[in-house]
Order: sequence, then C-alpha cells, then structure tokens
Amino acid sequence: MDQNRPHLTASEIGCLWTCYMNNSMSKVILGFMLKDLKDTDIKPAVQFAYDLSSGCLDRLLELFEQEQYAIPNGFSEQDVDMNAPWLFSDFFCLTYVNHMAKVGLITYGAFLSMSARVDICDFFTQALGDTTSLYNETNKIALSKGLNARHPYIEVPKEADYVNSKKYLSGSNPFTSKRPLNAVEISHLYMNVLTNAMGVSLALAFAQTSPSKTIQNYMLRGKEIANKHIQIFSKILLDNDLPTPRLPDSSVSNSITKTFSDKLMMFHMSLISASGTGNYATAAAASQRSDLVLNYERLSLEIGEYAKDGADIMIKNAWLEQPPGTKDRKKLTKKKQG
Repeated sequence: MDQNRPHLTASEIGCLWTCYMNNSMSKVILGFMLKDLKDTDIKPAVQFAYDLSSGCLDRLLELFEQEQYAIPNGFSEQDVDMNAPWLFSDFFCLTYVNHMAKVGLITYGAFLSMSARVDICDFFTQALGDTTSLYNETNKIALSKGLNARHPYIEVPKEADYVNSKKYLSGSNPFTSKRPLNAVEISHLYMNVLTNAMGVSLALAFAQTSPSKTIQNYMLRGKEIANKHIQIFSKILLDNDLPTPRLPDSSVSNSITKTFSDKLMMFHMSLISASGTGNYATAAAASQRSDLVLNYERLSLEIGEYAKDGADIMIKNAWLEQPPGTKDRKKLTKKKQG
C-alpha cells in the first residue's frame, strides 16, 4: 500500500464491500439475461449494464489488492446455470435494468457522500455518472416502445401558495374528509407501485425455479406482500381520481428449471427489501398527509419482518456473508488472558 495514501475509513470499507457484493450479483443475472435476449434495441442496454458491473468489479479488485483488503466471496458463474431455459422476457430485462439503475443512483450517491479519499470519490463519481447514462438510455428505449409508465399529469401551478390550516396535515381520522394529494405525494405513491411490481415478477421467477420448498414459500410470501402494497397505494390514487400506473409487460417464462443459486436469490430479495424500506422512509418524510405517513410506517414494518425472516434463512444455510467490521475487544482480551 502507498504510505502516502490515507487509510480507508470504516464507511469507505463498507461502501466498497457493498458495491462488490451488489455488482457481483448483477453481473451473474445480467449475463444470464444476455444469452436469450432478442430485441436489438434492448440487448445493447443490458450489455451496457453488464459491462458497467464487470468494470466496477475489475476496479474494485485493483483497490482490494492495493489495500490488502480481503476479497468478498460475492457471486460468480457458480451461482447460475447458463444452460437453463430462458426465464425473463426482453421487456422484463429492460424494466429490470431500469429499476436497478434507479437503485444504483441512490446507492452510489450515498457511497460518494460517505467517502473522503480522492480515489474512492473518483470511483463512485464515475459509477454514478455511468449509472445515470444507463438510466437515461433505458428510459429512452422504454419510451420509444411504449413501455414507460408515465406519472399522471396535474394542473401546472399558476401561483405560489401557503398552508393555512393544520388540517392540511391530517388524514388519519376516518370520519373526516382527506385533502387531495399534492404532487410530491403522488410521485412517491406512483414510484412505490412500480417498484413493488418489479418485486412481484422477480419473486415469482425465483419461486418457480428454486428447488427448495422453504425458498419457494419465502418468495411467494414476498409476492403476496408486494401485491398487497400495490393495492393499497393504487386505492389511494383512485380515491383521488388519479389513474394507477400502467404496469409494464415484464413477464417471466414458465420455466421451473433451477437457474440461480438459492444464495443469490435470497441476497437479491434482501437487496430489494432494503431498497423498498428506504423508498418508504423517503416517501413518509416527504408526505404531509398523516394517513400516508402511517401507511408507509406500517408497511415498512411488514417489509422489516420479511427481511428478518430472510436473514434467518440465510444464516441457517451459511449464505449470509458478513460485512467487514471491528474486532470484538472483549473476546480479544479474554483470548489473551486465556
């Protein structure tokens, strides 16, 4: 290691580890998608996503070697059967890459804000820029094919206004009428319908291809939770005379052949569960109607319980890779005394 280069901080170590885990998983899934993709517009976008994940992993391995940082196990070609039948439609692949790009924008932005060393900041800045390009490209393709679920139009404001009553913040009392949704609240409700729809498709694909009854049941439970959340958010929109999102045709095949390792599928579900919890927290903070806030908090608890049960399954099967951390000082002291 270069003696003039500052040591990695705890946050930088954690961000690099998470980045490696996420990209090693993405590379496996995207590689499987590419072998069956036929659409000549969609395939280059998925290839771009694959190349970004592959490039990130190469740079991370360089950093790990420089820092004498133990390489995480992550995921590899051993976690996928490339001879398995096609599982995802071309439209699903496009929607998936677009969704994961959204997750990447939030994640890389957070990683950048938690980093201080120049080379680490440069790495995450580049990753953020590349992910932005990927998101924009997949948006353009979806729009050109009529697959983009556009948010609803509302009247453009003609003048600024202020809240003139505390009733603006109310909404949890079932005996009083609720004020109409504002634009910020609408945007979060729409986005959470779309992200849950992706969760439904992914959980279904994982459930039908896993040979484990435990994993099948867990994935089907996730599908049911996501469908329930879609119904709740959609009802709120309909009650406000707003159309619900036209969900993209992101179908999965009828294949029941084992395609991905159970370890990878459980990790992926933990990733989107964490993303969903973050989305709900952001939506709750941005919403000003009390019933919306309560809904997000209540549903976040349900996701938390689901994620906890998933972690228990992973621990039981030795699938949950531990992030880097500090040493247990008490154990070290006792070991020395012994």
